[in-house]
Amino acid sequence: MGEFWSSAGAEPKRKFRWILYLAGGATGLTIPSYVIKKVTKPTITVSEVKHSFINHSFYYPGRVEYNEIEFTLVDPIDINAANIMSMILQESGYVFPDTEADATAQTMTKKKSTGAMGEIKIEQIDGDGNMVESWTLTNAWVKEVSHGDLDYESDDLSEITVKIRYDWATMEAGSP
Repeated sequence: MGEFWSSAGAEPKRKFRWILYLAGGATGLTIPSYVIKKVTKPTITVSEVKHSFINHSFYYPGRVEYNEIEFTLVDPIDINAANIMSMILQESGYVFPDTEADATAQTMTKKKSTGAMGEIKIEQIDGDGNMVESWTLTNAWVKEVSHGDLDYESDDLSEITVKIRYDWATMEAGSP
């Protein structure tokens, strides 16, 4: 049981060794991985179904649901991630309702939304940069964009937080 910690070659996965890849989708604009400072890995929820019988309760597994992921990025001036996120929203089918014709011209669709976002992949890496775990999100689209807040008393960097909804995620393990 104690062999893991006494072995010099044992190495757990580390929280700071990861890269989030955003393919860019229909916009062709990508947000570079180095401005992304935080990401949540996929979480899976299995619902439960309760069956009551006289004085007893019995539970059965139900449906599998993949929960949203969220990533936070720094908003640099030269890349302008806020502008890229706005363009992704427009590529998803959103039209600013400047006129009645604009308001009824088109709407968002799953096809446009997933195409605008492109492939999303989260990779954990080891100390040599080799992939040890990779999650690919299927049919991912932007659900929420928060442009943060501004504060005269803070010298923090401006950040954007993005929530992503997707249908499912596949995990690939790297070589041990």
